[in-house]
Amino acid sequence: MTQPNTTNRLAYFALAATSLLWGTTWVAMKFGVSTLPPLELASIRQFIGGSLFLGFFLLKGEAIPGKKQLVQLFVLSIFTFVLANGLSTWSLQYISSGLAALIGALYPLCVVLIEHFYFKSKQLNLLSLLGIVLGIAGITVVFYENAFAKHPEGYAFGICLALIAMLSWSISTIMISRQTVKINPYFGMGWQMFFSSFLIFGLSFIPGGHIPLMDIPAVSWAVIAYLIGAGSIFAIIAFIYTMKHLHPGVAALYAYINPIVAIVIGSILLDEHISIQLIIGSLITLFGVYLVNRNLKKS
Repeated sequence: MTQPNTTNRLAYFALAATSLLWGTTWVAMKFGVSTLPPLELASIRQFIGGSLFLGFFLLKGEAIPGKKQLVQLFVLSIFTFVLANGLSTWSLQYISSGLAALIGALYPLCVVLIEHFYFKSKQLNLLSLLGIVLGIAGITVVFYENAFAKHPEGYAFGICLALIAMLSWSISTIMISRQTVKINPYFGMGWQMFFSSFLIFGLSFIPGGHIPLMDIPAVSWAVIAYLIGAGSIFAIIAFIYTMKHLHPGVAALYAYINPIVAIVIGSILLDEHISIQLIIGSLITLFGVYLVNRNLKKS
C-alpha cells in the first residue's frame, strides 16, 4: 500500500510533469499549425490518443460504460477537448504560443471563483485572493507590451478562441474533480478523446484547409506523436493524478507555470520575443503561486 507521504510526493511530481510537458505542447502545437490545419491536427491527436487509452483498458477487460455514463463522458468531451483543446489549438494560428499559454493561465482564477460562488467553497480567503491577484498581475505585466503592438490579421479572433478555450477547461476541471462520472478517470478520458476527435473533425470543415492523410508531411506526424505521447497520454495521466490526490486549487497551479515554459521554449525554438517585462511578470506570478500554495497547505 502506498504511504501518504509517498503519495504526496508523487502527486507533486505529477504536478511538475504536467506543468513542464503541457508548457512544451503549446510550442509543439504552434509549430504543428504551421504545417497542418489546426483542427485537423487536434482531431488526429485526440483520435489516436483516445484509441490508445480505450484499447489499453478494453484489453485489460474494462467494461464498456453504460448509456448514462457515455452521455456524461460525451458532454465532458465537449468542454475538455472540443472547446478547450480544439479552440486553443486553432488560436495558435493567430497568436503566439506564449500568449495562448498566458490566457490559459487565467483558468485557476475561474476555477476558484466558480468553486466559491457556485459551489459555496470555503477555500477562498484573503491570502488565496492575494496570490491569485499577484498571479494575474504577473501575467498582465508580460501581456502589457503585446497590448499596443501592431498585430497580424486575425489576432483578436485568436484571443477570443483562447478565452473560450480557457473558460471551457475551467468548467471541465471542476466537473472532473467533483467526480460527476463514476468511472476509471483514465478510461473516461480515453472516451472523451475518442468522442471529441469526431466532433473536432466535423468542425474542421468550418475554417477549411483539410490535407489528405497521405499528404501530411513527416514533420507534422512527428509533432502529432509528441503531442500524443507527452500531452495526451503522460501529462493527462499526471494531471488526473494531481486532481485525485491534491486540492483542486493546488492542482490548478500548473497553469501558472505553463506560460513561463511556453515563452522560454518558444523564444528558443520559434524565436518568439522575450523581454525584461516577461522576466518581471514571471517572478510576480511565481510569488502568487507560492502564496496560494502556502495558504492551501495551511487549510
